[in-house]
Amino acid sequence: MASSRPTSRADLNPTEQLRPSVSRRKALAYLAAAGATAFLPGRASHAQSSSPASPGSCSLINSETGGPFEADGSNGPNVLDDPAVFRSDIRSNLDGSNVQPGVPFTLKMIVVDVANNCAPVVGAAVYLWHCNAEGNYSAYSGMGQDDQTSHTFLRGVQVTDASGQARFTTIYPGRYPGRATHFHARVYSDDSFRTTRRTTQFAFDDDANNRVYASSSHYRGSQNARETTNGQDWLFRDGIAGQLLALSGGPSEGYESTIVVGV
Repeated sequence: MASSRPTSRADLNPTEQLRPSVSRRKALAYLAAAGATAFLPGRASHAQSSSPASPGSCSLINSETGGPFEADGSNGPNVLDDPAVFRSDIRSNLDGSNVQPGVPFTLKMIVVDVANNCAPVVGAAVYLWHCNAEGNYSAYSGMGQDDQTSHTFLRGVQVTDASGQARFTTIYPGRYPGRATHFHARVYSDDSFRTTRRTTQFAFDDDANNRVYASSSHYRGSQNARETTNGQDWLFRDGIAGQLLALSGGPSEGYESTIVVGV
């Protein structure tokens, strides 16, 4: 990870940014060992349930940059030092204040071990973070966003259960110039945060983004921001198979998505 903060908001310059990356391969959604339904990532805006996949059918999710707003201690703030970061509902600051408004979003990640016949990864620490409805990240200032250095909203960690699952309650993220709408996620081997198994980003359907941003005044900043589609985004434009979230729901009732993350 970078040792100093970049000067661009758009998750680092393309020539600076990427950790070693694997070839993009199509990830197959499947039912987890506990019987929880996963969804096949695709370009549809509604969930697609799938049949259980045979052993060995999962793939590594693509490795992506963590960007300039990680708050993991690599460039300043470190929310991972606070025990309160272990939470499922990440909408507020870690102390429970400053709940972020926006369309409700429930994300379930199923972490599987590609080298171990796609077995669920138990006890992994999954760190999720993203910007708010206005396109601002907590814990930082500058780089085109408001000063959020005193806040820790929309960041949290869950430890995967016996089925490899980690579940988060959050909001549909906003956007900012230069990037398509996205979540950041990192899978650590355990809750010591010493070993990273995968850092990735999840993409959202372009049409769904526009519907959400037009649905609420909370997203005014995102609606006014110049749209960057997945195809235009420098990080996603080479393909998002396995990273595009299949969505169920809508702006009025909120969204749900389940994604298989091969590590």
